[in-house]
Amino acid sequence: MRRMVCQLSLMLSMSLLVSCASAVPPARIGDYLSSGRQASGDVFTRIDQRPLEVGLVVVSDTADPGAAPNLPGEALARLGESLQRDLGRVIPVTITRTIPAEQIKPQPFGDWTQFAELGRRQGLDYLAIVVASSTEQEYPVTFFLGLTMHAQPGFRRDNWSLLEFALLDLRHDQILIQAEGRSWATLDRPSAPGIDQWYPAIFLRPQDERRIWPPTYEGAPNTLRVVSFEQAAKRLILRLQNSWREIVESQAAARKARL
Repeated sequence: MRRMVCQLSLMLSMSLLVSCASAVPPARIGDYLSSGRQASGDVFTRIDQRPLEVGLVVVSDTADPGAAPNLPGEALARLGESLQRDLGRVIPVTITRTIPAEQIKPQPFGDWTQFAELGRRQGLDYLAIVVASSTEQEYPVTFFLGLTMHAQPGFRRDNWSLLEFALLDLRHDQILIQAEGRSWATLDRPSAPGIDQWYPAIFLRPQDERRIWPPTYEGAPNTLRVVSFEQAAKRLILRLQNSWREIVESQAAARKARL
């Protein structure tokens, strides 16, 4: 009985931890896109039978007071290339170009006009917006090396990354589809380098215990962010795939009901 109670307590604790983590970092896309522009579920399928020609804008957001340093420029560019490749696999879009986001700024309650103006300058009717943000915390821990009892002081850094996606129809001022991908990863790092056999090491949370080894001690925090955003991108693509499947299945069911 005591064992069952302990197991139940552990499960409840893990559930609470995951639910709290799911709200970190806070959603940021509302400071870029005004609400109330969501299109009805069938608009996307009625626009055209061909893939939409879309420009991709990846916004690196660090405006929130609790934001962590975001990806370095090269890593952010690689993330954009990955999204450009994967988005066309799961929703009917063709990313024709990646557009720099320097002119895109957060505004209270969002600012649709900056995207409309960007689309006009680029000669595009559709934009895919991805807002990248993250939160981190670091705290001291003690590491035990290998199977020995030798203790080494160090730090654990938790990174929560968030990618928020929206596909904009600029001709009709509406959002066709939205989704987000979240990820949580941890960096364990001793106070001093030189223990390369075990640390620093990155873990995917909450349950994946595989280790990812940063190439350098000094660059480990950036590697943590890259790994975390890569996982967030995988979850974003999966959510978009599921959302598009639901739209298609809903439309097929509606057509069948009319027969």
